[in-house]
Amino acid sequence: MSQDELPESTPRDLPIGVFDSGVGGLTVARALRAKLPHESIVYLGDTARVPYGNRGADTIRRYALNAAHTLVGQDVKALVIACNTATAHGMDALLETFPDLPVIGVVDPVAREAASRTDTGHIAVTGTRATITSRCYEQALERLRPDATITSVPCPLFVPLAEEGWTEGHVPEEVARAYLSHLGETSIDTLILGCTHYPLLRTTIATLLDSIMPRHVTLLDSAQSTARAVADLLQERNLLREVPEGTEPGDDRAMMRFYVTDEPRGFMGTAVRFFGGPVARAEHIDITPLAT
Repeated sequence: MSQDELPESTPRDLPIGVFDSGVGGLTVARALRAKLPHESIVYLGDTARVPYGNRGADTIRRYALNAAHTLVGQDVKALVIACNTATAHGMDALLETFPDLPVIGVVDPVAREAASRTDTGHIAVTGTRATITSRCYEQALERLRPDATITSVPCPLFVPLAEEGWTEGHVPEEVARAYLSHLGETSIDTLILGCTHYPLLRTTIATLLDSIMPRHVTLLDSAQSTARAVADLLQERNLLREVPEGTEPGDDRAMMRFYVTDEPRGFMGTAVRFFGGPVARAEHIDITPLAT
């Protein structure tokens, strides 16, 4: 097809904007790519200011607004907050700032799934200190399942373990045991991995729970739930990209762009583990400091 024959661009053809404080949100981008292979994605990792999890609420809100403004400047058709901490402290501000743009966080989709899947009504939530302190999951679950019992567990060391690639073996096993062994005395049957880094430790966490729990515990991660929520919302708003039937991914002009706010080389090495494959190129971008 020649350039003259290309169809006119429409809002459906615009990319989905995804942002995170660093590399963890790549698990969400990976799930989006699997669920919506014909959609273009622009990913922004705010690596110059990572981590968000140890920052104050006002700072996190400001960073989330800065990242969102930067992606909106790239002409996106939806915003995905691929960070539990940024969702907890920035979601309301983004909804208010961009009322005409679909904005999806990573908390509500997985909370809905947990509320519907638990049989005992006892749900555990793991996350960074900032996410747990925000009570965002507790509030979402209480709205969805008022009778639920919720046990929240901050697990801050899971983040550096995931980034260093220490996801299996003695060290992560002992860290997981230190954080989660007390759950063996509870009736939980569902556990939310409330940080986008935590899916990399899924096997270690599942093995521990199998050894200490009297029943099977279902692990839910926000990446998969969020990808399904994005697909549903784009369909509802008639924003799914249209391609001819039978078009294979790779032949559909869908693209992925990766931007970081710090030196790209460090991001590229770690990104392979989170994205599940090589990231061809990441470009440096100056974040848009519009929100104060």
